[in-house]
Amino acid sequence: MESRKSFQLLSYTRKPEGIYGEKLANSMHLAYSVDGQAFQAFNHNTGVLFARATENENRTLNAKCLTQPFIFELAEQMGYGVVAIRTEPDGTPDLESKGKVLLFTTIDFLDFREHGLVDLKSDKHIHYVTCTYLSKEKQYCLKWCDESNENYEALFSDLDEIDVKPTPTPPFSVDVLTTNIKGAQPVNRIDISRATFDKLIERLTAPQNIGVNIPEKAVIGTLDELKQVKAEYLYSDDTSVTRSIRWDTRSIDIRQDGEYMITGEVEQPSFYFPISIDRADPCVFKFNDAYYFIATNDANGNKSLSIRRAHTIAELVTAPEYEIINTKMYNHMVQFLWAPEFHKVGDDVYIFLASSPKGFSEIRSHVMKLKKGGDLCNKNDWEEPIPFLDQYGQVLSEKGLTLDMTYFTVKERHYVVWAQRDLVPNDLGSWIYIGEINPDKPWQLISDQVLLSKPDFSWANNHVFVEEGPYPLFVGDQLMLTTSSALVDYTYCVGMLRVDKQADLLEPSNWSRNHYPLLTSASVKGECGPGHNAYVEDDEGLIWNTYHARVGKDGPRSSGFRRVHFHKDGFPVLDLIEDKDIDEKYRKLSLSVTVKSQK
Repeated sequence: MESRKSFQLLSYTRKPEGIYGEKLANSMHLAYSVDGQAFQAFNHNTGVLFARATENENRTLNAKCLTQPFIFELAEQMGYGVVAIRTEPDGTPDLESKGKVLLFTTIDFLDFREHGLVDLKSDKHIHYVTCTYLSKEKQYCLKWCDESNENYEALFSDLDEIDVKPTPTPPFSVDVLTTNIKGAQPVNRIDISRATFDKLIERLTAPQNIGVNIPEKAVIGTLDELKQVKAEYLYSDDTSVTRSIRWDTRSIDIRQDGEYMITGEVEQPSFYFPISIDRADPCVFKFNDAYYFIATNDANGNKSLSIRRAHTIAELVTAPEYEIINTKMYNHMVQFLWAPEFHKVGDDVYIFLASSPKGFSEIRSHVMKLKKGGDLCNKNDWEEPIPFLDQYGQVLSEKGLTLDMTYFTVKERHYVVWAQRDLVPNDLGSWIYIGEINPDKPWQLISDQVLLSKPDFSWANNHVFVEEGPYPLFVGDQLMLTTSSALVDYTYCVGMLRVDKQADLLEPSNWSRNHYPLLTSASVKGECGPGHNAYVEDDEGLIWNTYHARVGKDGPRSSGFRRVHFHKDGFPVLDLIEDKDIDEKYRKLSLSVTVKSQK
């Protein structure tokens, strides 16, 4: 049995460089070692714990970051803690945090409880901080060095009620750590349990296909029976996915009993990014045995929307486009046809989209209904879009923009979630709201608007304060809403909100938010600024992520498709590239077939 001390965790920040700027670099990163020597970065060498912005009286936000994240084990092996110094985004001292440090606790370094700022009773900025649990004393020992190079320590026993009584101490020693991880600025390392290590490996490294199970032989009476012979693909995160195989049956004489050896290839299609250039915010919809694709059209300045139709998701890549709306058709929609989404509400099909009658500040969410029995690809079969209304019958949020509206049902109740950017009296940036609707009038709220999240993590306010593009993903009892954040450039990234489907969705405290983004420019080589996800299930029961990213730092926004993998706990994997999804050596399979006629 491997020793518990075989596994070590390194906490570090990074030097800003290239597209990895200060707001990303000044966060806690993690790396692991199984020999105590060489460390490997988790999460594509990107942060997993970020400081939250502070909020002013006028509701505007002040971006914050963190440095010197020191990790430690809690009492009785009940988890782990992190103490860190809150800073301005560029790493300079944060005036509001003078004499204070941030404290977090966690079970697994994936979900964190924020304890806020701990007051060290000092009038100086803190330069370095450590924390250790003293098992003999049954107390935590907090040590710090301030900007004047004065050293202090304090003992306490309760992390929820810390009353610091500083005691001057001689300078304390700090381990000098080095690593070859790109840009890493190490802080400290600790031993972790095998269970914690395994969980971090599962969640913060992309799994890969490590094998395949398939029956050694099949006995058939008809060729159609071969459709039931499928392959189970195995993954390094101890999960598996069943896939159909396209068998080559040309060598089989189904009229003649006998033994045959045949080959086949996995049915899963290959999608190489991009599948469509200058198409952003893509959405794929399955309806009446066909798949439909729609996206924001960056090629013509967002002046029209077109639909593609095909029998399979793969065929959408080359399917023709049919224009269904443009900015000359309606006086209240003359600019910015943005972020269209297909939704079936009751028995009717709708497109939720955003547009403006004048300019940027008047962009509003709209709902466009397909006429009964209409053809989705026929412009004349769509009714005039209706501006979305609040519960009082007024245009939703006259203070600014509403856009990126999505729809879903939970426990026979109908909800919309959208991005809203209030501009009056102050520009707050884009925040995420939820509300309930009546399915008979899916263009109007029947509840108050409820704030779910705002761009307070530094990865969500990189270059601009934006949280947008919500879209639902249901996994077991969980509703997961992926969102997109930061400026729509190479810093764009994907975050996630989660809630139990049995909970009250209009109660914000029931929702939790991932501390780090699930998809960034570091996730998949050659794809910068990924985001604005939507999901569709194919005929095999596989879930596909439709998203946009840029080919290189300054390339056009372009659409991509990638299969969504799920860990054992249901957490989605958005960065499983094709070569790791299906290893080349497992694409083609062989099977011994026995034909027994049914005479």
